[in-house]
Amino acid sequence: MKISSATFIKSSTQLDQLPEPRYPEHAFIGRSNVGKSSLINTLLQRKNLAHTSATPGKTQVINHYLINESWYLVDLPGYGYARTSKKQRDKFSVMINEYLKGRDSLMNTYILVDSRIPPQDSDLEVMESMGLNGLPFTIVYTKTDKLNKYQLDTNLQVYRDVLLETWENMPPMLLTSATKGRGREELLDHIEEINGMF
Repeated sequence: MKISSATFIKSSTQLDQLPEPRYPEHAFIGRSNVGKSSLINTLLQRKNLAHTSATPGKTQVINHYLINESWYLVDLPGYGYARTSKKQRDKFSVMINEYLKGRDSLMNTYILVDSRIPPQDSDLEVMESMGLNGLPFTIVYTKTDKLNKYQLDTNLQVYRDVLLETWENMPPMLLTSATKGRGREELLDHIEEINGMF
């Protein structure tokens, strides 16, 4: 898929503020500081479309971007950042869960995982919730350029072993690097294929 246009549409703090579900949607979610904004900018080949920050937990709204006038990329709030108040975290959690479960135009959710670190409970809980609710998702490993091949293969195997303790079949997985552009074409092709089912 070639990206011909990418337009920020709006930020929503409540579900009733979301744009009309006219187009297929692809949501991106992950722990704070997983590199979500950087990956989105690389994916869309825009420098500062999604705002990156050294401060984890910056995305505290649901951001919609219209891509190629034909589908929405949805940037969801990060999770798992302790310095955000519990009240605020709970508010985000409820909003995200309601969005993921109730948005009819949501085609797939991309759960971003830092390839450098062991499986985190917060990531596994999101995946389990998605599975229990029958919601499709893809695991997207970020920052793969920070590891050599042996380290990356070892970490991916650890993740597979953990997931296979509870999953019969592995969800789709993609390897990415915002810095090197790794996985960009594969991710866009994945989205394009799913859009064909809208």
